[in-house]
Amino acid sequence: MTNIRDLAKMAGVSVTTVSRVLNSHPYVSEEKREKVLAAIKESNYKPNINAVHLSMGKTFLIGVVVPFIDHPYFSRLIKGIAAEALRHNYKLVLFQTNYDEDKELEALQMLKQKQIDGLIICSRISSWPIIEEYLSYGPITLCEDTRDRKVSSTFVDHYQGFMTALEYLYEKGHRKIGYCIYRSSGTNSKNRALAYQHFIEKYQLSYNPEYIISHCLHFEDGEKVVDKVQQMANPPSALLVTSDEVAAGVVTSAHNRNISIPNDLAIIGFNNQPIAQMMHITTIEIPLMEIGKKLFLQGIFQSDEPFYQEVPVTLIKRGTV
Repeated sequence: MTNIRDLAKMAGVSVTTVSRVLNSHPYVSEEKREKVLAAIKESNYKPNINAVHLSMGKTFLIGVVVPFIDHPYFSRLIKGIAAEALRHNYKLVLFQTNYDEDKELEALQMLKQKQIDGLIICSRISSWPIIEEYLSYGPITLCEDTRDRKVSSTFVDHYQGFMTALEYLYEKGHRKIGYCIYRSSGTNSKNRALAYQHFIEKYQLSYNPEYIISHCLHFEDGEKVVDKVQQMANPPSALLVTSDEVAAGVVTSAHNRNISIPNDLAIIGFNNQPIAQMMHITTIEIPLMEIGKKLFLQGIFQSDEPFYQEVPVTLIKRGTV
């Protein structure tokens, strides 16, 4: 395989001159540049991209950890990250973890081994001690509120977003309010649970554990939610559903069973996905594309001190409340 020393010999110039031509350095005479370009063409020289990256100290790759690539929430985040990566000539290395800690550790190891320039974790399963163990190996950016940690993040205030939705339902006369989530262990889910607890205490409402329905992630889970509501002796009059996909499934299943939305059951979704717009579902808008772009920029332009960016959310009032 031809290397730059071979090119220098073929062109009758120094190795430094060859290097300058390969890196588009301006201070090379046109005669020498033409000789080097001719040698490159004759030898069909191709640069060793790994060696180039090693010399630059960059791979121009950034890792993105998501639990599910095909879920609309994470696909929108990825779309935002990818759009900004394209502008800065970066490529993405995607890690789908399915919330398997070992899969997340593989991504962290790639950061440690300098195979990627930074790591964006859109939803983590690893504990804080594990994340903190890898901070010295390169930039790690999270999509959750990390203001009490030395980790940069772009996030929305899920506590306040949840409280905004709860207060809106209360204003509309609802006193029996439940909510649907996927997992209860995540930071965002814990903030939502705290908001719900404070809301119940503020208005001295009865707490009913049946009103909290977990493992809701996909459209088809909406039918499961309606099943559970119909089996309750004292069902809720309103539900916060932390995914527009699930909210759409709830609305569809309710209509199929002649349950009136919002008269029998009011629904507020989250994210303002296209399906919520099409089905006229009241929702909390989370600008996922914008968050993705900010996450990428934090990942490649990270300073020595952690940087926190909160992105505001908006209540979109439609026909399901």
